[in-house]
Amino acid sequence: MDYHKQMYNLHLKANPKEILVGWYATSPELNTFSALIQNFYASNGDGTYPYPAVHLTVSSNPGKDITCRTYISSSVGITPDRAADSCLFVPVPYEIKYAENERNALEALSLGRTSLDRQVSNIVDIHGLEVGIVELLEMLNRVSSYVSQILAGETLPSVAIGQTLMNSLSLAPKIDAPELEKLFNTHLQDVLLVSYLANTIRTQIDLSNKLATITGTLPSQPQKTENKRQRERE
Repeated sequence: MDYHKQMYNLHLKANPKEILVGWYATSPELNTFSALIQNFYASNGDGTYPYPAVHLTVSSNPGKDITCRTYISSSVGITPDRAADSCLFVPVPYEIKYAENERNALEALSLGRTSLDRQVSNIVDIHGLEVGIVELLEMLNRVSSYVSQILAGETLPSVAIGQTLMNSLSLAPKIDAPELEKLFNTHLQDVLLVSYLANTIRTQIDLSNKLATITGTLPSQPQKTENKRQRERE
């Protein structure tokens, strides 16, 4: 446990405003070491006491989907000697939230999983817009199919999903289709203009660097000044 204590104190020195919530492990298994570490982070003083420490497990098996589980614990133990490495893990519900820029970055990185060299080319604005529209159409088709199955009595309705759809529909702007098409075309023209200007600036910078390199490799020219010519005449 000395390693956890040193790393925890070092992290607090670099980030004094952060508050300890719990810890995570890249293995879904719970054992004696899990209980020992859990009791350390839930202890009084440097731990989360009086609040329970949250233990997050993330499976990292190659070729399988990533699964997450969250637990809190309660102290158990027959003798005081076994209380430090014994606890009862209780599963608790969780929700994964992420910012839009984090999602875009992860999606861009995941594009390299199908290539042998694991390289990803830069996504231009137009291509990113196209990918976003395709994903939006796929999600709309999924939602439409789900609603159709509920109306046909093939699927049991869910209050949580229905509330989420109602909240999403309430955020949609109330504009007509022609006005929406006009706004979309205006935005598309702005994106094309920004992309064109960015490519033009990039080309000018590359050309300037090449000219600077060529100029640096040219031999120096002999100096011919008017003063030298005047001395030769005299």
